[in-house]
Amino acid sequence: MSTPDTNPPSLYAAREPIFPRRVKGSFRTLKWWIMAVTLGIYYNTPWLRWDRGPNLPDQAVLIDLAHRRFFFFMIEIWPHEFYFVAGLLIMAGLGVFPFTPAAGRGWCGYARPQTVWTDLFILVERWVEGDRNAQLRLYRQKWNAEKARKRLMKWTLWLLIALATGGAWIFYFTDAPALLRELVTGQAHPVAYTTMLVLTATTFAFGGFAREQMCIYACPWPRIQAAMMDEDTITIGYREWRGEPRGKQNVAGNWDCIDCMACVNVCPMGIDIRNGQQLACITCGLCIDACNEIMDKIGKPHGLIGYLALTDETREREGQPAKSVWKHIFRPRTVLYTTLWSAVGIGLVVALFLRTEIDLNVTPVRNPTYVTLSDGSIRNSYDLRLRNKHGEEHWFAVSATSETGIFALALEGEDGLKVRVPANETKSVRLYVTAPAGTGSAAAARTDIRLWVQDLGSDTVPGSDRVSHETIFNGKGN
Repeated sequence: MSTPDTNPPSLYAAREPIFPRRVKGSFRTLKWWIMAVTLGIYYNTPWLRWDRGPNLPDQAVLIDLAHRRFFFFMIEIWPHEFYFVAGLLIMAGLGVFPFTPAAGRGWCGYARPQTVWTDLFILVERWVEGDRNAQLRLYRQKWNAEKARKRLMKWTLWLLIALATGGAWIFYFTDAPALLRELVTGQAHPVAYTTMLVLTATTFAFGGFAREQMCIYACPWPRIQAAMMDEDTITIGYREWRGEPRGKQNVAGNWDCIDCMACVNVCPMGIDIRNGQQLACITCGLCIDACNEIMDKIGKPHGLIGYLALTDETREREGQPAKSVWKHIFRPRTVLYTTLWSAVGIGLVVALFLRTEIDLNVTPVRNPTYVTLSDGSIRNSYDLRLRNKHGEEHWFAVSATSETGIFALALEGEDGLKVRVPANETKSVRLYVTAPAGTGSAAAARTDIRLWVQDLGSDTVPGSDRVSHETIFNGKGN
């Protein structure tokens, strides 16, 4: 009778560090350009200026949490316009649906933040330690002065990049030049230092050490996108019919793949694309560049590894030409998803250009529902929130219309029906609406009325906008 094994084998495999080899090619060049553009946008955008007038911030892109505003060049989003933010989030989520069935995980391979910063950290690593072979030798050798010096230099550069990344993020939430002076002089708010510290630490850890582990274990998108892909999705594939059996070219029966492992050595995820599609593949195209380099050396045509759909691989195996790229992209499902995505975007643009520079919000005061005055007239009270989106203060005029009633209006604390609203602010006022005694509005249970606000302009610029809000006047019939 055998005894149970008290020490079963571990199901955990320790991570093996990945040291991607340097490669040249069209896809590598494309990744360099995307990295330069995206990092340039991220680091430089807070320093762009945009003149909005004397009473508004001049930072082009600013998330002003203190005043609950979002500024994007000429666009200003107020708290009540959160539907713009919601619409952008819907577009961001819905954008995966038309893109993934057509081009697979192209976003992950080229423009995803984890990919961009990891590429940057790998570049720094090569500058300090050398290419793949030198990095492997350094990794395997014991600690000495050389190893300590290179590791310290690499980690220092990583830390500086991470610090710049965390610092750039907080610049989006307040005036960048002023915040930089406060950070350097130690006068910034503790929240700024804390946020920068957290982002610095996460960037340093995720981009420098975790790398592909974030994609494989932490990111949900590989699972979501895998469910969206089908046999017509353009992704990276290995033409097995052309490459197998693999081996030396001077051996009879071997085809184009010489088993040089170049595609594996350049992969930032450390996978072998010749084993088929895998969850870890981010379709970055570096294996294509590496394979094409080898094909040039052995005198074979490019394309042993390339972007193709599963249906194309089957057709090519049978000697038929592959489908046009546009037939893979313009399919019913991708056209439908693109239409829905575009509809949301068009709706947001239309709403953006149709909105006015003034706004009115009406809240009826129902405690009490109405007040009977000494002369028998009935008075209702309303709280008005007048929003002035202009860069200077404007005069607003309040009025009311009704198809069945006659009303008298008065603003609390104001002479007449005009009120001055400061620049880029919201002002609350109390409006009294009175129905004379004996009128139908005073006796009826309720009467529909429409409150109007007319922008009279400033002392120098005339106004033109007019907005309204429908509400109810309550009479004795309640």
